[in-house]
Amino acid sequence: MRRTVAFLLPALVLLVAGVLAAEDRKDKRGEDAPRPKEDTRTGKRVPFFDAAEFIKEYDRNKDGYLSKDELPGQFRHNFDKLDANKDGKLSQEELQKGFTHLQPPRRPSDFVFVLVEMSDCDECCAEELQVVYEFLRKLDKNGNGKIDADELKAGRGDLVQKRVDSIFAELDTNKDGKLSRDEARGQVKAHFNDLDTDRDGFISREELMKAALEKPGAAGKGAIRKTSGATAPEK
Repeated sequence: MRRTVAFLLPALVLLVAGVLAAEDRKDKRGEDAPRPKEDTRTGKRVPFFDAAEFIKEYDRNKDGYLSKDELPGQFRHNFDKLDANKDGKLSQEELQKGFTHLQPPRRPSDFVFVLVEMSDCDECCAEELQVVYEFLRKLDKNGNGKIDADELKAGRGDLVQKRVDSIFAELDTNKDGKLSRDEARGQVKAHFNDLDTDRDGFISREELMKAALEKPGAAGKGAIRKTSGATAPEK
């Protein structure tokens, strides 16, 4: 069914924007902390992460601590964050408090792996991955199997052009090729003065394109994104 894929897509945005930031946050207790699991056989609570057992498994010199060399390679990237007292080794307490830093480093591209691994509908997942695959193939203009910065820039321009066309198709009611203040709606209207850079009382396609291509955080670009949303690539 499509339900899992539909649920995952918003979650993938969180993976890109939220999980990356979460790894750098200070460890939080209370409601934000993972809750212990329960052993279905005994009914007893099982720690979400057992620091004592973790140390026992990897403590080669049996001193009750883990050095950076003893820590498995996939976990060493955050050793300094785990080593709260900076003594060059990890105690049971440090591991228990900072175990969230044992997560592997995340990258925006991980959304593909999440989609493949977590979807319960192979057919639906394959459809979504096909959209990504076809879009990447279109970005690779020279067909060398790689996407360089120039190809990425060109692809961004194509997406923004489609987004601007969509906005004008919806808002330019008199079809004069520009948006008046009366025609503007939503965030375009809220940021009208920022978008109307030549102060002629209208927003042209060029002004909207320029705003959309500015770096993230600019008022114009935010207005376009909030108004129209992401434009899906054509199949």
